[in-house]
Amino acid sequence: MKFVIIFGPPAVGKMTVGYELAKLTGMKVFHNHMTIDLILEFFPYGHEKFSTLVSEFRQRIFEEVATSELPGMIFTYVWALDQSDDKKQIDIYTEIFKRHGAEVYYVELEADLEERLERNKGEFRLAKKSSKRDISRSEKNLLQTEKTYQMNSDDDFFYHENYMKINNTNLLPDEVAKEIASAFGFTDNTGVA
Repeated sequence: MKFVIIFGPPAVGKMTVGYELAKLTGMKVFHNHMTIDLILEFFPYGHEKFSTLVSEFRQRIFEEVATSELPGMIFTYVWALDQSDDKKQIDIYTEIFKRHGAEVYYVELEADLEERLERNKGEFRLAKKSSKRDISRSEKNLLQTEKTYQMNSDDDFFYHENYMKINNTNLLPDEVAKEIASAFGFTDNTGVA
């Protein structure tokens, strides 16, 4: 069992890379909007119940996957590295998998702001993330997040084992996925590299 966390700022390509990596490895993708968009149907972003439900849904899914026969899970996350609550949440998620003997991997993506603003309008992104379809609102959020939080590390990431950072400004998602699979020695679900 492998638990791969792909993190980075909004619209950096986490989900798209995750799906490409899943094609190579047979792992399942859990992008962060699978729970976010579900809970937004009931409570607005920032509401206490919103945060509680997003976290609880994720934890339950992780618990079931961690004890399953699946080869692993790829989880995408916008991680504000300067917010201790974000790190605490990631540590809770990774502990679920570690408790069951899974290996945890961290992939940090970074890309130029101009490229991310373009990706924010991408067809695949909008198809998978209903809350991002209001482009002006989504772009405003992206720019605000950029100003407010530390979205990428400065060679000071918390964990050094099973960690890599990739600037994917000029890379296609399948190229990034191949780089990740090669660096970590991931094989597909038939055992072929």
